[in-house]
Amino acid sequence: MLAKALTVLSLSFGVLAAPTVLQSRSPSSISDLALQKVLSDASPVFGYYTTKNTKYSTWMSKYSDSTQLIHLNIPGAHDPQTWNYSQATQEALKHVTDLDGNPPLPAEVYRCQEKSFIDMLSAGIRVFDIRYAFDVTNSTLVYWHSQGLLSETATVEDTLFGFYTWLDAHPTETLMLSFQYEGSTTLYGTNDANVQLQLFNLLTSAAAKKYFLQTSNAFGTLGEARGKITLLKRFDMDQLPASYSNLPGVHFSPSLWTDDDPDITLVYDTVRNATAYIEDYYETDVGNGASAAYNIALKYNATTSHLLKAANPTYRDSLFWSFASSENDVNTPIDTPKIMAVGNGTYTPLGGVNQQLVPFFRRMKGKRLGIVMFDFFDTPGELVESFLDVSPA
Repeated sequence: MLAKALTVLSLSFGVLAAPTVLQSRSPSSISDLALQKVLSDASPVFGYYTTKNTKYSTWMSKYSDSTQLIHLNIPGAHDPQTWNYSQATQEALKHVTDLDGNPPLPAEVYRCQEKSFIDMLSAGIRVFDIRYAFDVTNSTLVYWHSQGLLSETATVEDTLFGFYTWLDAHPTETLMLSFQYEGSTTLYGTNDANVQLQLFNLLTSAAAKKYFLQTSNAFGTLGEARGKITLLKRFDMDQLPASYSNLPGVHFSPSLWTDDDPDITLVYDTVRNATAYIEDYYETDVGNGASAAYNIALKYNATTSHLLKAANPTYRDSLFWSFASSENDVNTPIDTPKIMAVGNGTYTPLGGVNQQLVPFFRRMKGKRLGIVMFDFFDTPGELVESFLDVSPA
C-alpha cells in the first residue's frame, strides 16, 4: 500500500499544518517518505497520524466473524471534516474563498465536530460522512460544508490514505464511508461529469480496490469486512455513461433519500427487497422564534422514535441509520449544530441531544440500534461509550 502513495502526491497552495510523523516508523524508503507527505497534506482534516490504544480503538475485535454488520451498533460522525473549521481557519482560507463568489457565513454555522479523523477512529467512530466537491479551480476533490472550504491542502484522496494506513494497523476493525456531493460551495460549482469522473477514478484506483469491499448493495459479515471499507454511495453517476454506475458499495440514491425526513424507507436492492430505514431530520421545521430547548426536544424525539423502531425485532435484518445531528439556521439567534448537540447552558437545562441520549442508550441495553451519526461526538464524554455498551450482538 505504501508504494501506492507515490501516485497521489499533489501540489498544494500552502501547508496549514506541521509535518506529520508516523509513530513507530522511521522512514527507510521513498515510499515511506511519500506516505508521510500525503498524510501531512491530509492532516488539516485527518489530523496528525498517531497510533493510540484506547478502550475503543479495537472494539470490533470482541465480536465474532459471523456477526452481521446490520446487527451491530456502529457510531458515526456527521460532517466529520468540519472539526478544524474555526473562525481562524476561515480567515486563513479567505484568500481562496474570496475567489469563488460565494462567501461563507460565520464558522460556527458549519462546524459539527471538534476532534480529528484519527481521534474519532481511536474513540470508536467507524462511519464517516464524507462531503466532497471540486476546489475553487474546479480540478481537485476537496472538503466543503456548503460555502465553507475546510482545507486547501487536504484532498479527499489524501485522507483516504489515512484510512488505509489506519486499517493496516487495526485489522480487526471495519469502516463505512458515506460519500455525498456537497452543493452550494462556489458560485459555479456543480456536480458535473468532471466531478463524477474524478470520484469514479478515485474509488476504482488500485489502492481503493484493495481497501474497499468489492461487493454491491449488500452488507455482509464482520469477518468479510475486517480491514476493509464499505462504500455508502449517497451519489448518482448520472452525468456519465451507465457503465460508470457499476461501482461497488451500497447505493442510497439522492433521488430516494427524501430531504429532512424523520422516517425514510429506502430500498437499496430491489431484487432482495433489501431496505434501509433512515432518520435524517436535520432542520426542525418550526421556523423562527422557537427556543433552543424546544428545537432540541423535537430532534431528540425524532431520533429516539427511530431508534425504538430499530430495536423492534421485526426489523432486525434491515439496516437502520439514524442522524442525531441537526441545526435550525432560520432561528434568531441561529441554533448551530453545537447548540443542538450539546446545548447552550442556561437556556437548555437538559443539555443538547447528546446529553439526553446517554440515559436513553443505557435504558436500551441489549438492543440493536444500528448506525447513529453524532455531532460533537465527544461531548459528553460518555456518549459513545453508552452507545457501544448497548451491545446487542
